[in-house]
Amino acid sequence: MNANSDPRGASKGDDGAGGVIAVTRALRVLEAFGVNDPQLSLAELSRRTGIHKTTVLRLARTLAADNYLVQKEDGNWRLGRAAGWLGACYQATFNVQEVVEPVLRELTIKTGESASFYVREGQQRTCLVRVEGPQAIRHHVRIGAALPLDSGSPGRVILAFSGEPGELYEMIRRRGFHLSLGEREAEVSSVSAPVFGLHWRLLGSMCISGPTARLSEERLLELAQTVVDAANKLSYAMAGSQRPAMQIERPSTWHP
Repeated sequence: MNANSDPRGASKGDDGAGGVIAVTRALRVLEAFGVNDPQLSLAELSRRTGIHKTTVLRLARTLAADNYLVQKEDGNWRLGRAAGWLGACYQATFNVQEVVEPVLRELTIKTGESASFYVREGQQRTCLVRVEGPQAIRHHVRIGAALPLDSGSPGRVILAFSGEPGELYEMIRRRGFHLSLGEREAEVSSVSAPVFGLHWRLLGSMCISGPTARLSEERLLELAQTVVDAANKLSYAMAGSQRPAMQIERPSTWHP
């Protein structure tokens, strides 16, 4: 028997921090695959994970032993049926509110304002999930409330990323966010960003909102990147993945 093994077949390297690292690396290998990647070479897996090829090969063979990966005749690797079963279980038990609410709550903590997630229903937008901010004076929206698409930043963002033509919507698509001051309700301001699912399918928009006296144009621009980051985080959570958030540049001018 190998000196580094025990009767249960687990090596000493699998204990403690070594085991955690091995699991993390194995997950990185699985996460290297995307919806447009039916198969990947060992070299590509190494490049995407940043892990040496010999280590990737060892991890891939271990994952293949339990059907999470399959090696093809040409040496490339693809996801196995065990990975597919996990995906099916995830889809069957997926609860939108459980995914959306924590991201909104985090956004509320970071900004100090109420945060909402809107989805399109016909020619209206509906508030699907909302987390109230800590401020005594705040903008109130009822969950389930149906509001116009063409008034207020959440609806404008949904229209823009649904392909609505026009200079305003082109600008929103270029910037990746939109802000409004008193557009739907007098003295109410908001800044919104789009939320996507798999294959960049638009799911809705995320926003923070509050009194214009507190959320001036300058303040909304300061918070825009925070909202974009939260929307990106939610997008990848909805798609069952994680990626770095994109960055936006603060524009030099803004014309509401």
